[in-house]
Amino acid sequence: IIKDGYINGVCSYGELRCLEEATGKRIWATYKATTGESLRWGNAFLIEQGDRFILFNELGDLIIAKLTPKGYDEIDRANILAPTNTLANPPGRRVIWSHPAFANRCVYARNDKEIICVSMAE
Repeated sequence: IIKDGYINGVCSYGELRCLEEATGKRIWATYKATTGESLRWGNAFLIEQGDRFILFNELGDLIIAKLTPKGYDEIDRANILAPTNTLANPPGRRVIWSHPAFANRCVYARNDKEIICVSMAE
């Protein structure tokens, strides 16, 4: 996501990063929002929502956070779905690699066995 001169995204080893758009300079990096450690193809989907971001990681965690040049500021987290796909490396690592959908103040997420609806209403 490019916003206000900064790029926020996940690298191929699961590190959530903030880069300066004009130079590519790394401003900060963390594994807190993805896998907690460096793992090849570690992932989280980022969705901008006003001044916050909703992240859905491969572990089934739904996260609300602020991503600014000052850093990653996690507001809330809930594990909403169990990872079931075992095609990731290392062999047997369970992941969810499907982007969530949003409608009617709900998030819809799926693994390889089920789809769920979670209310995000206050």
